[in-house]
Amino acid sequence: MNIGFLGLQFSFGLQQSSMGPIYSYLGANEAELPLLSLAGPITGLLVQPIVGAMSDRTTSRYGRRTPYFLIGAILCSLSLFAMPYSSALWMAASLLWILDAANNVTMEPYRAYVGDRLPKDQHAAGYIIQSAFTGLAQTLAYLMPSILVWFGMNKDAVGDNHIPQITLASFLIGGVISVTTIFWSIWRVPELPLSAEDKKRIESQKQGLVATLKEIWDAIREMPVPMRQMAWMKLFQWMAMGWYWQYVSYSIARSLFDTSDPTSTGFRDAVLVNGQIGGFYNAVSFVTALLMVGYTKRYGAPKVHALCLVLSGMGMWCIPQIQTQAWLFLPAVGVGLGWASIMGNPYVMLARSVPPERTGVYMGIFNMFIVIPLLLGGLIVSQLYDTVFAGDPRNVLMMSGVLMVCAALATLRVKVPD
Repeated sequence: MNIGFLGLQFSFGLQQSSMGPIYSYLGANEAELPLLSLAGPITGLLVQPIVGAMSDRTTSRYGRRTPYFLIGAILCSLSLFAMPYSSALWMAASLLWILDAANNVTMEPYRAYVGDRLPKDQHAAGYIIQSAFTGLAQTLAYLMPSILVWFGMNKDAVGDNHIPQITLASFLIGGVISVTTIFWSIWRVPELPLSAEDKKRIESQKQGLVATLKEIWDAIREMPVPMRQMAWMKLFQWMAMGWYWQYVSYSIARSLFDTSDPTSTGFRDAVLVNGQIGGFYNAVSFVTALLMVGYTKRYGAPKVHALCLVLSGMGMWCIPQIQTQAWLFLPAVGVGLGWASIMGNPYVMLARSVPPERTGVYMGIFNMFIVIPLLLGGLIVSQLYDTVFAGDPRNVLMMSGVLMVCAALATLRVKVPD
């Protein structure tokens, strides 16, 4: 059932590895990058809670969650096909808004679908394996430009909009993977039919936008205590991840190739190196997520998550200090461990803490704990980039490492029900 997550996360991997460079190719400066990347957080803030609540109330002939998968997958693929043909900043930014909205329409119903389909004693396996597919998908997304170069494409061939041809081909491949894998999951593992009792309960609820918004507000007021305790953890870890994704290519460009010019060969080489490092840490994430299931069951999700966040923070702090490409793979192990845990263990904690009949709406609200930190982080770094961070992306990466350690400390406060 998690094959569809491969396509969904391939799309996110392309965003993480390529959108910053695409903006730079189209003329953006480094301080503007967080503001241009606000599409994801804002659409997630608006779309996911509403879609999650709506999916809780849906009783269509195709299922509760499936209609949202299909709509999101189709829109996502169309946006991926169009993105590398952007001729101006406004066009790329607009397509990113559509792409993120489509991904958000799919994301939380998909997580709720896993919770619906599995009994509680299998939630750890379900969500950690979902994390493994995230690692695999993003490994492929990060490595795709390098794979195309290895197959003979010219890394320096660019279009009229200065976007490399290997980036264009990667997005076209991503568009195909995104839609086909989600259709595969729907076909192979259809949703379980609602019981007569559940259908009656849903049909008795008020429908429409006002009722949906009221349901979200009621769910926020009645939020379980463990979910509230996770807010600080999510604040620090997602600010750190947002800064890391936005500035790691620029940090590598300075530390390895001594350049900040996005039109230079050194910058394009830095983007390829980041793709290889990102592919490696996502491969680490894929493997360790599968191994993590047993440790999560034995020691509990909070302890395992805190350890992984500390290792990730150490990796982020070290990357800007390294001036040899081969040594960059060592701190990437820590980043991969943190990413594997971020995509799995918080959802294990959440699934054990919320009532099953409200899984969709709480998954959507939980996403607010992601998008609000991304929004705050983007606003903070855009205002402080040239002053506090001295216009140097390496300083942003080191601060990301500090925030990861803060997230680990906050995780140890979370009390998850047995």
